[in-house]
Amino acid sequence: MRRTTLEPGLLPAFRLLLVLRLLIQLLAIAIALGLAQDFRPYRILALVETLLLAGYLSWPLLCRWLGRAYLPIAIIVASAGPLLENALFVWLDARAGVAASTISQWELVLVLLAPLIVTSWQYGFRGVSVFALGTGLLHLGLYLAVAQPGRGAALSLAFNVLLLRAAMFMLIGHLVIRLVNAQRAQREALAHANARLVHYSAAIEQLTLSHERNRLARELHDTLAHSLSEIAVQLEALNTIWRKDSVRAQQILDQTLAATRGGLQEARRAIQALRAAPLEDLGLALAVRELAASATARAMLTMDVRAPEEINGLPPEVEQCVYRVAQEAVANAVEHSQAKHLRLELERTGGCLMLTVSDDGCGFDPADAPANGHFGLRGMRERAELIGAALCIQSAPGQGTTIRLSVQEAA
Repeated sequence: MRRTTLEPGLLPAFRLLLVLRLLIQLLAIAIALGLAQDFRPYRILALVETLLLAGYLSWPLLCRWLGRAYLPIAIIVASAGPLLENALFVWLDARAGVAASTISQWELVLVLLAPLIVTSWQYGFRGVSVFALGTGLLHLGLYLAVAQPGRGAALSLAFNVLLLRAAMFMLIGHLVIRLVNAQRAQREALAHANARLVHYSAAIEQLTLSHERNRLARELHDTLAHSLSEIAVQLEALNTIWRKDSVRAQQILDQTLAATRGGLQEARRAIQALRAAPLEDLGLALAVRELAASATARAMLTMDVRAPEEINGLPPEVEQCVYRVAQEAVANAVEHSQAKHLRLELERTGGCLMLTVSDDGCGFDPADAPANGHFGLRGMRERAELIGAALCIQSAPGQGTTIRLSVQEAA
């Protein structure tokens, strides 16, 4: 019983079990009301205890204040409370000369299932053993305290019932533990697979980047470098014969201008190759959709994407800016904002292209962002300025972030 962190989904399940326990108690009261002679008003005490325990489990501050003791306290109250109430009811019934209710004994077994399941879920087989032994001894001790003298046969029967209940609790606990272990193994396998996927994705990205750099280096060496070398040789020749042979000098100058124009074309082609590959292959709309799908799969979050099937007729520099801003905004939300849900919208209306990326993450104060940029804000602003676009950033601590890029298209 040394587990300190609560299993995922444990507290909501505990609250649900308390709701079922409350329904069982209400059903028992309804049955007792149907048999008017079997209803005792003091049984309302069990309902009050269940409601108080539900309030305890619904108060998050208590979990932070009590720390490791939070769950054990809830389990002890959920286990000892019904046993103490049952002993009180048996004692009051005995004083009133009323036989113990069989329904109340079965009700006791059912209400103890809630703390049993929670104990099995959080603490394993050792916790189940402690729970079965502890509830059995407490119940037996309370029964001995309230039992009337000369009821040896009833005491023997109660002891046998407690043994049977302990065996049943051990069996149920074993089944719950197996289910929880299977769930835990699946969760760990999923986390491991996700970590490997992130590692493979990063490795592939690095390999792709290295391959692209090598390709560009070869392109520049085979084209631009050769053109510049040719221009340098021709300029040296021109410098040598400039005053001796003006006709030849003019020919060399013309050749140099032609080589310069050729080198400029090669440089433009190499720069064009630096554009994002998804833009070349898919176009802006599909590239943004692919970006959103990749982020959703990598970060295991939900995302709403609203974008047309295609957007045509945009200058390459505008497409490049919109895609890079979307890429940076999504990356910031995934890596820094602790968001669980993202929304990405790309629309083109009235000669204006609008990109909106919003998340429900931790947010920040844009006024406190350092001058050199916050989560890449400076880079996004510079890209927007290059194409004359407007970039609006709305955020506040604890209220998420919205980044909106507006591009007015040329008439």
